[in-house]
Amino acid sequence: MKKILSIILTSALALTSVAAFAGCSSDSSSNSDSSSSSSESSKVENVTIAVPNDTTNEARALLLLEELGYITLDKDAGITATVKDITDNPHNIKFNEVEAAQVPNVLQDVDYAVINSNYAIEAGLNPVKDSLGIEGSSSAYGNILAVKEGNENSDKIKALKAALESKQIADFISSKYDGAVVSTVDNPTDGFDSSVDYDSLKGEKITVAASPTPHAEILAEAKKILAEKDIDLEVTEFTDYVQPNNVVESGKFDANYFQHLPYLEDFNSQNGTQLVSTATIHVEPIGIYGGKQKTLDALK
Repeated sequence: MKKILSIILTSALALTSVAAFAGCSSDSSSNSDSSSSSSESSKVENVTIAVPNDTTNEARALLLLEELGYITLDKDAGITATVKDITDNPHNIKFNEVEAAQVPNVLQDVDYAVINSNYAIEAGLNPVKDSLGIEGSSSAYGNILAVKEGNENSDKIKALKAALESKQIADFISSKYDGAVVSTVDNPTDGFDSSVDYDSLKGEKITVAASPTPHAEILAEAKKILAEKDIDLEVTEFTDYVQPNNVVESGKFDANYFQHLPYLEDFNSQNGTQLVSTATIHVEPIGIYGGKQKTLDALK
């Protein structure tokens, strides 16, 4: 009897061990399949990135991607680089070149988009919190006050320049945009230029063409400073990069405030205009934002 019980117990233990081994093997296989599936699902073939299609902003976007290590550009391309200047593209990135103002509108249709901060803000994106990568505050891309050559030393323009270079404006930019827009004025003033005959400007109107955000908002603050001298600042908003320069060149407007110097220089070269920068007021760091991808893992 004892011998029979011993045989039964031995058999039962053997069966239990086999079942346990089979279970472990099954779990291991399941985990392996899950891990493989997860790995495959995180891989993205042919990542698409939307970038601005104008010469200087496209180069700026590509320089950011190069800085992040995703592409390599021809060393001679510089601030006029285009996708044709990419010499190494290890992630096989496809580029969707879009008019700068429209880039936020295609964000949901691409993996990533490189967006100018002013357009990001207008689209409800916070460049500091929402961007996955952002450029440094390079002065080469500081946003400028531009006028027709020959008008830069007029009292109107000097008064406007002084207002924009004030501590009041620097503080406004800092508090309102929380790092998404950064003042580039090294030594902010009280907002007034001692060489200007403000009495002669009383009742005068200064007309400025500007992008809505943040330029028109900053100018609204400058309007308060000029009003102290009984000068009216009239701001007209434009949503493109061409008309603001055209209306200043034609003399319809005294100045514009929407662009950085590399863009202005390229515009003058392409259009034969005679516009000059009279002050650099702020910089809007350009950033890369997630569309279909919410992290930069697809580019690792």
